[in-house]
Amino acid sequence: MFRHFHPYEIYIPQDTKKLIIGTLPPPRFCTREFKPNDVDFPYGSEDGLLWKVLDKIYSLDLEYNQSITAIQQRKEFLMRENIGICDIVSECKREKINALDSGMREIIPRDILKVLREYTSIHTLIFTGVMPRMIVEKILNKEDISFTCKDEDIPQVHEFFYAKRVIKAISLTSPSPAANRSIGANKTYKKKKSDTPMYNTFDFRVEQYEKVFKGKI
Repeated sequence: MFRHFHPYEIYIPQDTKKLIIGTLPPPRFCTREFKPNDVDFPYGSEDGLLWKVLDKIYSLDLEYNQSITAIQQRKEFLMRENIGICDIVSECKREKINALDSGMREIIPRDILKVLREYTSIHTLIFTGVMPRMIVEKILNKEDISFTCKDEDIPQVHEFFYAKRVIKAISLTSPSPAANRSIGANKTYKKKKSDTPMYNTFDFRVEQYEKVFKGKI
């Protein structure tokens, strides 16, 4: 079994209001065997789309390489927009060395409740897919904390009360290219694709992520 651990500490700037929560970066980030356009920072995989979508939404003109500049650009954006990153999986085991959430075994989660107690300005959790939401929901259930669905459409919205405040939890379509198949089956996507043939899965994410990150949901 391969031990897949998270190579990055949580990144939560002062006055963070929104917290991005995923699972783990690809295993090569643990072994430091980067691809040419990887960035040595959370969600830095050259194959992932989170930073590319945010780049589009905010016109960031980001670099995609292993330079210090590329890392600093992302930190400056997060600080400016009061966004933090706290992926929920500390480590897990895998039979196959890949980044699929479905292949995670013996998951050890991070203490998200401690994070929410310590960083009282956080009011929104942004899940980058289904699995991080499921792990957090399981943690809440163990503490008898109600996790209430407020909107079942994409992006799905939940709320829960903890540390003397209501916290919103929003589930995005995963930024992994592996999610393109599920997007292709989405009714809303199919309608827009039919109306505008040039419309694609990246456009679908940009529209969805912009609503979430710019506080329109």
